[in-house]
Amino acid sequence: MKTIGQRVASTVRQRVAVQPKTPDPHYLTPEHAAWRAAVMRNARFACEQCGLKGEKLYADHVVELRDGGSATDPANGQALCASCHARKTARERARRHGAPGPLHP
Repeated sequence: MKTIGQRVASTVRQRVAVQPKTPDPHYLTPEHAAWRAAVMRNARFACEQCGLKGEKLYADHVVELRDGGSATDPANGQALCASCHARKTARERARRHGAPGPLHP
């Protein structure tokens, strides 16, 4: 079968400068550092979802700050590996934006 070739004119591609990510000032405070240390100790330095040890862990707020979760209560913290943290973040974003389906409770 013959192909017709490109029938749609190509568009001009422009690069858009991405602004550098700047952390919320809360994450730079001694209170946050103490909270993170407590969360990691409580989790015994392992992912609380899959049990992975020896990897970079994230101190994650169980109830996100923007949803009213406590910023410094260790009970509102969990240690997550990068993979589990990415899944949780995607699930929370979908929930917040009202996505239908299994991600939306």
